Amino acid sequence: MTRYITLGKVGALSIAAALLLSSCGGTASYGGSGSGGSPATSHTPASTGVIHVAHTSLGDVLVDGRGRTVYLLTADKPNKSTCSAQCLVYWPPVAVKKVTTPAGITAAVGRTTSMAGLTMATVGGWPLYTFVQDKAAGDVTGEGMASFGGVWYAVSPSGQAVKGPGPGSASSSPGRGGY
Repeated sequence: MTRYITLGKVGALSIAAALLLSSCGGTASYGGSGSGGSPATSHTPASTGVIHVAHTSLGDVLVDGRGRTVYLLTADKPNKSTCSAQCLVYWPPVAVKKVTTPAGITAAVGRTTSMAGLTMATVGGWPLYTFVQDKAAGDVTGEGMASFGGVWYAVSPSGQAVKGPGPGSASSSPGRGGY
């Protein structure tokens, strides 16, 4: 099932203000954990460090260094991100400093560059992202969401889309555009 998100007036104004600010010379940051600042104003990678496997309501999925669920976008191509700067506001890329394959991950781990020029991790060729509405480790609110030309799915240790009945897969407000 596809879930669509609608924004209230406050949310729409906040996003518009953030996009306006980000177009006024914001720069990407690669230092520290990557969690500083608002993703809406800096396009900061979601995190740096090691991708690993964790158990969520969808089963075993990949997570970033902070334990946040990692997603793929079906519109992407092998080692090619189609996520625009606006997309990266909601779906920050998972940064990678050094390419290693952690225990439990059976797909090839690599890196590519986002459309905004950020270096990001790949698994099984899929560029990896987190979702800004996942507030805690193990959240899977982006699961099954249709936006930015494709559908977002959590990533299995084998590098495949996890198409499960997670909380994000419920349909709401059909017919309205997502992010």
